[in-house]
Amino acid sequence: MKSIDELLKEVKHIHFIGIGGSGMCPLAEILNKEGYIITGSDNNESDTLKRIRDLGIKVTMGQRAENIEGAEMIVYTAALLSDNPELVAAKASGIPTFERSKLFGAISRMYNDCIGISGTHGKTTTTSMLTQIFIDAHRDPTAVIGGKLPLTGTNGIVGKSDLMVCEACEFVDTFLNLSPAVSVILNIDEDHLDYFKTLENLISSFTDFADLASRAVIYNGDDANTLTAIGNVKKNGNKEFITFGLNEGNDYRAVNVEVKYSLPEYDLEINGKPAGHIQLNVPGKHNVIDSLAAVSAAMHEGVSFEDCAAALKEFRGAGRRFEMLGTYNGVTIADDYAHHPTELEVTLNAAKQMKYNDVWAVFQPFTFSRTAMLMDDFARVLKIADKVVMTEIMGSREVNTYNVYTSQLAEKIPGSVWFNEFEEVAEYVVKNAKPGDLVITLGCGDIYKAAKIMIKKYKTLE
Repeated sequence: MKSIDELLKEVKHIHFIGIGGSGMCPLAEILNKEGYIITGSDNNESDTLKRIRDLGIKVTMGQRAENIEGAEMIVYTAALLSDNPELVAAKASGIPTFERSKLFGAISRMYNDCIGISGTHGKTTTTSMLTQIFIDAHRDPTAVIGGKLPLTGTNGIVGKSDLMVCEACEFVDTFLNLSPAVSVILNIDEDHLDYFKTLENLISSFTDFADLASRAVIYNGDDANTLTAIGNVKKNGNKEFITFGLNEGNDYRAVNVEVKYSLPEYDLEINGKPAGHIQLNVPGKHNVIDSLAAVSAAMHEGVSFEDCAAALKEFRGAGRRFEMLGTYNGVTIADDYAHHPTELEVTLNAAKQMKYNDVWAVFQPFTFSRTAMLMDDFARVLKIADKVVMTEIMGSREVNTYNVYTSQLAEKIPGSVWFNEFEEVAEYVVKNAKPGDLVITLGCGDIYKAAKIMIKKYKTLE
């Protein structure tokens, strides 16, 4: 059988099973703009699907065997269960069928200057920051982002240059299919242990990702697990190693960090010498690290400090990354993708610094394995919020062999409540939230739909 790289030079019609996924839609957007005929299917309506349809891409709701008719190549998301009828039909059809990461790797090889942004947390924000820097600096990049970039309104961008920026996810080692010129590592934290089993295995995969870089590895010099991973990288050829962080000794270092009304700013030092001041318009001190990674990668590509600082000052976040949705009846509603205890902690701490009265965490746990393995950590960080409302766990690709339920998490959080339906969640919040409160929906599933229902309910009260 021919490789996917060879097939992409021959086929015209590519079908995506699960086209609405955050990792699938940007690839569909890129190939659509490259002139391929794209079709897709999904089981859940979403804003992403609306955007896909607006591009003229045909999307079928529901996954059935007949959806693959006419396709010359089929791509599927790793989130599908093995008995998905459309996936079963695809594998039995004789049509070349690839998991999404294989296509992603092939697309990365279309660009000589591919920058892969990896890390357990912060990938989407950093990829979005770097993409905005390159766009504002007129570098005309191609980009694959896990969230919508407000500047363009899309997850996928097709540029005319040889420069590509992409989010490189460690889930089931998908990032090892990429061919980056530059590997960026933001951090390494315990996650996806249903696959990796141990932290040591996870760290080893990041070592392999760094090894893939042909030109440079840019990494967080403050993160112990990242330093372990880098310590095992093959130090051969002319590969550069560049560090960023808050501690002394980093090549790109933030000093004099201040947080004003949750918005950080700092002075940048490069190799110990002052470079200038950076002001961010995204809340939370954790965004300092993300911006340092973006600046170091951009300046490595020849972008000036002035262009980096100007773009970051204009950057207003990525879709579903502390995205402010509006204020209704005095209650501010926001939405965030945080789904791991570390992410929830930094997001909720940032929210608590914003001088609202009560902070409401409306959380949808994602995957049974993560909820079971990290339950005590979830309970600890959710207590940062003043009010906690939860939904039942979204299992996604998993079957609940862990016998874990949201009720067990709720027992560990005094005063918390949980509901099965988003309608019930929204009704409870709208009835009980007070003017001056901040309500933030949290999770990487479809909890954002609860925020939309809240907004609809508030509008009927106006």
